Amino acid sequence: MPRMAVLCGTGMSAFASHLASASESESSTARVDSEWGQVPVTLVSVGVDEVMVIDRHHSDSDSRTPPHRIEHRANVHAAVSFQPDLILSINSVGSMREDFPPGAIGVAADVLDLAERPWTFHDEHAKHADRTSCFDSQASETCVGVLRSIQGQVAGDLVVAQCVGPQFETPSEIDALERLGADVVGMTLGSESRLVAEHGLAHAALACSSNWAAGRTPGFPGAEIDHDAVDEMAASMRGSVAECVKALLSSW
Repeated sequence: MPRMAVLCGTGMSAFASHLASASESESSTARVDSEWGQVPVTLVSVGVDEVMVIDRHHSDSDSRTPPHRIEHRANVHAAVSFQPDLILSINSVGSMREDFPPGAIGVAADVLDLAERPWTFHDEHAKHADRTSCFDSQASETCVGVLRSIQGQVAGDLVVAQCVGPQFETPSEIDALERLGADVVGMTLGSESRLVAEHGLAHAALACSSNWAAGRTPGFPGAEIDHDAVDEMAASMRGSVAECVKALLSSW
């Protein structure tokens, strides 16, 4: 009976209800305590399997917590407390690759984390977690197979850059990130991957192309990035993400 924890964000606030509906399953809500605050979670039973869904932007008010204010330790602690076989991050990203347009979903192969704040569970005693291979190859290959059947072409080798946000990047920043090896850019995966690595759990990440990165819109490099449009584009990919989750549960 596999157990999976899913960390999701932009455009995915309703992912838990979508997954429950798509799999004709029941869901319930709970709150997980941590020394960094409570985390609201949704538990979805997919057949005999169990999924914990965490909205990383959760808030006790009607607002959404911006990326630079997310308490990643609380979120990852909640995910780990579920004792999952796999943690799956779902991340909205801006694409620098012409073959990875908005609306496509790819699979992360590595992280280029340039965020300013360090994240660790070990502030009092140094622990240096290995991150040579951040993401589980079996889980990643499963997602590539599912996405290929849905999309045809799949970017399964994405290097995901993380910037601090909450503003979108400038064209010059995007150019620099690309020269450093990045394919896409987001604001949360680097932090999550660091903390998951400290627990040694299997981790996979789906990169949902929600917009062209700054300066990369084909034929219109001056195109502005609108957050509402980004959110709407990310939301349109819930169905494909749910298919990946179900396939991972079946193959794990």
